[in-house]
Amino acid sequence: MMKNSGVNITRHACLYETSPAYVTDQPRFLNSAVRGTTKLEPHELLKKLKEIEKDIGRTDGIRYGPRPIDLDILLYGKSHISTENLTVPHERIHERPFVLAPLVDLLGSSTDDNVEKSWHSLAKCTGGFFESWDKLGGESIIGTEGIKRVLPVGNRLLDWSERTLVMGVLNLTPDSFSDGGKFQEVEAAIAQTKLLISEGADIIDIGAQSTRPLARRLSADEELERLVPVLDAITGIPEMEGKLLSVDTFYAEVAAEAVKRGVHIVNDVSGGQIDPRILEVVAELGVPYVTMHMRGDPSTMQSEQNLLYGDVCKEVASELYKRVRQAELSGIPLWRIVLDPGIGFSKNSKHNLEVIMGLESIRTEIGKMSLGASHVPILLGPSRKRFLGEICNRVNPTERDAATMVIATAGILNGANIVRVHNVKYGVDTAKVSDALSKGRR
Repeated sequence: MMKNSGVNITRHACLYETSPAYVTDQPRFLNSAVRGTTKLEPHELLKKLKEIEKDIGRTDGIRYGPRPIDLDILLYGKSHISTENLTVPHERIHERPFVLAPLVDLLGSSTDDNVEKSWHSLAKCTGGFFESWDKLGGESIIGTEGIKRVLPVGNRLLDWSERTLVMGVLNLTPDSFSDGGKFQEVEAAIAQTKLLISEGADIIDIGAQSTRPLARRLSADEELERLVPVLDAITGIPEMEGKLLSVDTFYAEVAAEAVKRGVHIVNDVSGGQIDPRILEVVAELGVPYVTMHMRGDPSTMQSEQNLLYGDVCKEVASELYKRVRQAELSGIPLWRIVLDPGIGFSKNSKHNLEVIMGLESIRTEIGKMSLGASHVPILLGPSRKRFLGEICNRVNPTERDAATMVIATAGILNGANIVRVHNVKYGVDTAKVSDALSKGRR
């Protein structure tokens, strides 16, 4: 509605679930912020925002009481505005964690952006909005009862900081590197899904297209032909109650059909590079989007050129953030984005290990450009990958589960929030122990 009113949204914050402020006897709130450009003058913009509030159903009620939407102008360029109807910067920014947290998300930790510099100069602290946020507790208060980052998925708000989530792999392909051909039939796929759920999977990731190096690429129609019968069967089993379904695809058409049939998450190994339409389609679908780091496509990703890195963590962060920016500009808000550094994609063994041990540095690098993007969930998919076989001398992928769990542990301790594994039973135990170690380290 803002876009249709003349606001071009360029950046999003994370989404925060917060305790009510001032009037506390009411349900919890959701808060976020966006950054954009407009030709509307400040009071014209305010008028448009009030119209949107009214269209969504806001009426005059108790001040600070329950309301479906509340749109405020926090900052407007370098402007100081003080009129009867509008005060900019917003007069209560500095006392409200639920405002400062998303506002800081829209900034980079080290940027040459003149707009951001001017915003910091408008803060009441000499250290800008970063100092204001730190005075209220900063990152230390995120995850408390007062304020939590959440991912809207299915019919829930997921706080991914509570514990590591486990994504179970269901391949419907005849040629996947680990379990190709085992679960193509509907009955076998259902049995495997039930097993993954009984072992504790939070998410089932269904893929009908092999993305191993040099795999033949299916058309969207071929992929749907494999996917739809299994998807329809799986969404009908009672065991799926309360669980999440993800589709592993890079095609817009497949993503749309899968979500229509009950899928909650789109997991795109190409980050929108193979079928760019997928970004606008996912934006319309309103579901979380996993964007992964890969150079080229599965047929070229392991080429000599695509394996050239100076500093692999810095370059993965920079290239991954470009995918985030493209997703945001296509209409996918940051609060629906999950990052995957692409273990085994355009990386050799050394690169994979550096990325796994460098997840925190990848977050830091992304934070230089967007603090919000540095806080989104990270999905790690090391399961049974070739580099583990090379290290452990295990030719058979199914013999790489122990090595997978070591890597998953390292990933979780370095900031991964979701691990994608074939052996869910081991994965769940690994996540529990890693979370305990992580809490013990704080």
